[in-house]
Amino acid sequence: MTTRAILVYDGDCGFCTTCVRFAERRIRPDCEVTPWQFADLDALGVTRERARYEVLWIAPDGRVYGGADAVSRLLRGAGPLWRVPGLLLAMPPVSLLARAAYRLIAANRHRMPGGTPACAVRPQ
Repeated sequence: MTTRAILVYDGDCGFCTTCVRFAERRIRPDCEVTPWQFADLDALGVTRERARYEVLWIAPDGRVYGGADAVSRLLRGAGPLWRVPGLLLAMPPVSLLARAAYRLIAANRHRMPGGTPACAVRPQ
């Protein structure tokens, strides 16, 4: 366990990296940020496959949140201005829409601004 949350993202994806850099500059979440390629995934309790598939928020108690739930946690871990959208993302029916939107964006991240063909998540 750690004393701070950890945000794990795909460091090889230009779109993911752009989003994380934006979050670091503008949202300023209270967490460590690391690409999964440099993280000790076993120690964090996540698989390589999951880390490739979605952004992850590892809470200080070891609980792992992925995708839209990770984004919600990131926002709730930032300043007061960001907590409200973070809480909204966690509440049904918004949470259901957020998860669907996250999956759609993740499946097409190679087509998003900053994305490249290398960003595509291919089935293994």
